[in-house]
Amino acid sequence: MQQDRLFTSGKIEEDFTFNKNVADVFDDMVNRSIPFYEAVIDAIADLLELRLKDGDTIVDLGCSTGSTLLELSRRLAGTSINYIGIDNADAMLDKARRKCELFSKGDTISFTSDDITTCDLSSAKVILCNYTLQFLRPMTRQSFLDRLYHNLPHGGILIISEKTISHAKQLNRDFITLYHQFKKTQGYSELEIANKREALENVLIPFSFQENLQLLERAGFKEIEIFFKWFNFSSFIAIK
Repeated sequence: MQQDRLFTSGKIEEDFTFNKNVADVFDDMVNRSIPFYEAVIDAIADLLELRLKDGDTIVDLGCSTGSTLLELSRRLAGTSINYIGIDNADAMLDKARRKCELFSKGDTISFTSDDITTCDLSSAKVILCNYTLQFLRPMTRQSFLDRLYHNLPHGGILIISEKTISHAKQLNRDFITLYHQFKKTQGYSELEIANKREALENVLIPFSFQENLQLLERAGFKEIEIFFKWFNFSSFIAIK
């Protein structure tokens, strides 16, 4: 796994994009930047194991390098599940396909380059949006979730993980401080943290966990619950 050193020096000249440079270090980046990243995937596997049956399809929107689908295919190996990853970043998909071949999962997991806001979802029993919604323009998120709801069958599952904010101003500052402390324990310097935050400023726009819940409720989901929360990170499950 190549170490993330993208923001070690220099002035930020452009916003964050999922290009080849990011793809090369992405696995290290998410493991060191997203608290309990693997634990959330484990929790998703536990939840899905209770509800999925042979022949069901999991669609991962914004699948990046395929790590979530690879881990789910390992954890759910006793069930014959179809795995589809969709992303519009070709560099990410190239790495995802290489990883699947390396772990002999090429016949189990397929990847497609497509727009997650318009792609075909007709086969999905489960839709995953892990740290994806936050990159969509805020005004489009409700219509995006409405579309996911209408494409899922009765009993279909939507799982969302997001970086979130708090509307309690002091607590929000505290959460940001604790998150920066977490990143320091993962080996990131103050400069790297500041540079990455600047690069993401106009790209990643988080909602509060209450606002995300409201989006899911307005889309029509009846059973909605937070199954993981760590300061300014939240994961939700919604059942149609």
